[in-house]
Amino acid sequence: MPPGTMLVIQIAAIVAVMYFLFIKPQAQARKKAEEMLAALKKGDEIMTAGGIVGKVKDIKDALITVESGTSTIVVHRTRIVRVGDTTAVTPGT
Repeated sequence: MPPGTMLVIQIAAIVAVMYFLFIKPQAQARKKAEEMLAALKKGDEIMTAGGIVGKVKDIKDALITVESGTSTIVVHRTRIVRVGDTTAVTPGT
């Protein structure tokens, strides 16, 4: 066996482990969050990253109008972390 072969095999094994432990789960979580936000519709119960809970009143591109109690607020679509009972696990937060 050539002297550098074992080193190449070890590096490939480390890269494979890193991929399956870190990169793939993050990609799956990101995909789940994108699907959840794409399915967002009027009347859905949501929770924002800031902890505001309310119902979707209107959707315009990336801005979502949320009715919470007696107030109406506008939040960016990416700040929604829960729709109904589905929670988006966003990497890095």
